[in-house]
Amino acid sequence: MTITTSARVAAATARPTTRPPNRMRAWATRAPLLPALVFMIVVTQLPFVATLVISFFDWNALYPKDRHFTGVDNYRQVLTDPDLRHSVWTTVLLTATVVVVSLVVGLGIALLLNRRFRGRGVVRTMLIAPFLVVPVAAALLWKHVLYNPEYGLLNGLLHYVGGPQPDWISNTPLLAVEASLIWQWTPFMMLILLAGLQSRDHEQIEAARVDGASDWQIFRHLTLPHLRRYLELGALLGSIYIVQNFDAVFTLTSGGLGTANLPYTVYQSFYQAHENGLASAAGVLVVIGSIVIATFALRVVSSLFREEVSRA
Repeated sequence: MTITTSARVAAATARPTTRPPNRMRAWATRAPLLPALVFMIVVTQLPFVATLVISFFDWNALYPKDRHFTGVDNYRQVLTDPDLRHSVWTTVLLTATVVVVSLVVGLGIALLLNRRFRGRGVVRTMLIAPFLVVPVAAALLWKHVLYNPEYGLLNGLLHYVGGPQPDWISNTPLLAVEASLIWQWTPFMMLILLAGLQSRDHEQIEAARVDGASDWQIFRHLTLPHLRRYLELGALLGSIYIVQNFDAVFTLTSGGLGTANLPYTVYQSFYQAHENGLASAAGVLVVIGSIVIATFALRVVSSLFREEVSRA
């Protein structure tokens, strides 16, 4: 009993001497991150809080003295106004089309690049190049080099075979925007899916071939289930960025001909109509949608990491 009591007293007296150094060491390791944390809060969070506050006001920049609190009326108008609802639908359609087509084309290219052939590194670098082009430059490239009805490459090829000479942007505006974005985002999907293909269990594939499985059966029952997480990751990450796309819509069509998505509508409401409150409400909805998608993306990434760690 005496030994136990003395041990407890010794432990109690020893704790205060060990805690401060541990706390100081923890703060010392976190201190270099504090400037970056403060910078991130100032640059990202404070403007978002200001946008959130403005979204609850009827605030027109042309009449700054007439601003007043309106509650959720701006959000109600965003969700009920026909033009704004059309921009939301355009955003959903544009995002879904670009993501699905980019995934399908990227999967096909990834399957080809996963094979060994001469010059594979050069081909891979050339296929990645569209993703590295500045978005505005890529949109200008499509607008003037490909879509121009007088000297564009597409009409030049059609003229060579005796085909029609359409005005691509005027006749198919949304398709023109989607094609430029698909061209730019297919390499991104290809890289993700190629990484998934290279992480397959080759012994399992060889065993399936020995058992007489065809290439289609291997792809359907082994490759595609293995790529499910990578397909989800590509779809989620692509959706986060394409939902917020502004460059292609602004450069190709200037939001006309039914191509105005929600980010362009935010720009139009803020800079042209000077409706700060309405534009802020639409911007907050875009941010909320992006956060929801990003949450699922982070879950998929964490599950991929857990699978790789368990496999190792």
